[in-house]
Amino acid sequence: MNVSSNGNDNLMVCLTDVRKTFRAPDRTERVVLEGVNFKLAEGEIVALLGKSGSGKSTLLRIIAGLSPATGGEALYRGHTIDGPVHGLAMVFQTFALFPWLTVQQNVELGLEATGVAKDEREKRALEAIDTIGLGGFESAYPRELSGGMRQRVGFARALVMRPDVMVMDEPFSALDVLTAETLRDDLLELWQDRALPLKSVLIVSHNIEEAVYMADRVLVFSSDPGRVKAEIRVPLARPRDRDDPAFKQIVDEIYGLMTQHPPKTSAGEVLPLAYRLPEATPHKLTGMLETLSTDPFDGHADIPHLAESLEAPDEILLQMLEAARLLNFVKVESGDVTLLQAGQNFAAGDLDQRKAIFSEHLLKYITLASHICKVLRERPGHRAPKGRFLQELEDYLSDEEADRVLDQVINWGRFAEIFEYDDNSGVLSLPEPEEPAAPNYEGDGQSDINTAPPRDQAAQ
Repeated sequence: MNVSSNGNDNLMVCLTDVRKTFRAPDRTERVVLEGVNFKLAEGEIVALLGKSGSGKSTLLRIIAGLSPATGGEALYRGHTIDGPVHGLAMVFQTFALFPWLTVQQNVELGLEATGVAKDEREKRALEAIDTIGLGGFESAYPRELSGGMRQRVGFARALVMRPDVMVMDEPFSALDVLTAETLRDDLLELWQDRALPLKSVLIVSHNIEEAVYMADRVLVFSSDPGRVKAEIRVPLARPRDRDDPAFKQIVDEIYGLMTQHPPKTSAGEVLPLAYRLPEATPHKLTGMLETLSTDPFDGHADIPHLAESLEAPDEILLQMLEAARLLNFVKVESGDVTLLQAGQNFAAGDLDQRKAIFSEHLLKYITLASHICKVLRERPGHRAPKGRFLQELEDYLSDEEADRVLDQVINWGRFAEIFEYDDNSGVLSLPEPEEPAAPNYEGDGQSDINTAPPRDQAAQ
């Protein structure tokens, strides 16, 4: 690392106008992060919140020295980050344990890679394993452990390096609710008791309550490109009470920021073709709109209360809300959601009525859906390969994201029956027109369309 003074001895990480781009196959640059300014001081826990694709995990990799910034300045303790950072450890969302190694061997890996002597490795590994609550399981293999225990091994593997800073990328998201809550509380207790070697913690989360429960500051990220949209301080003593009105007020404020969208400039404004459509199935949307339309909400809800009623993780709920907003079924404002008339009609309708409403709004408000239908109408046989639309999206999105967005609109289009898709051939097509019903010859033996009089009557 190259030395560069930051003028603040207790500042662990300092990012100034950090930018990150990736080069697409067509040689164009895609901006993931733009103008990110961030400081992590000694003695604090900071949480990063934002929807998928906002660049939070990319930012962690830049801070850890695993991926270089394209522009701006990234410092750790006043030194330019130009490679893996000594004094910083990372905990991943997946457990990432070697199944053929024991708990102790997994924990020792980092020490072994840095050349620490065997006796010292064993001593430090056993200390870390005891600290994280896995004493007695040193010789166990990952297959013998529960999900929560395996993630504890991940924490021990990070702590054994005696880092000053630990960065965590959604470390609790793969765990069930009770296990995640227990592990969070254990870590916070160790932090409060100063039983950990850490000076600072940075955590990426999709759970708003989790962020408020753990962090001293919460940074909310916007998307396309990712940047810090807002910073919320959490001046609450630990341990924190989720039922505390002050706690709930902060949660409500963050929900409001996470669902905030710029106002439309005109009534006829439409989405860009390559808009990052949220992941929300029609069936989940239906369930949310039905819940919102009935007692106790009756068409209007505070978003945290709706989340509690649906028992939906924040990431899933926020995507459903965005989908419903894009389709003009709801209005989302200041942390509240209100059913619009179309949303009320959808919730009250039968399946055919719902499909008709969904179809109308999909074609009217989702540019990619109407574009696909237009192309299919113009093509001979009203058919086109999926790859034809992927190529268009890949001009603006990564290959993976383009495929996800197209799959999402295909899912919506099939529900609305505006087009069909054959997964085996990878071909989209317009639905075949329904053939008229066959004449009914039952009963009196006469065709419904035969109105000529009998031959004997015609002769009279």
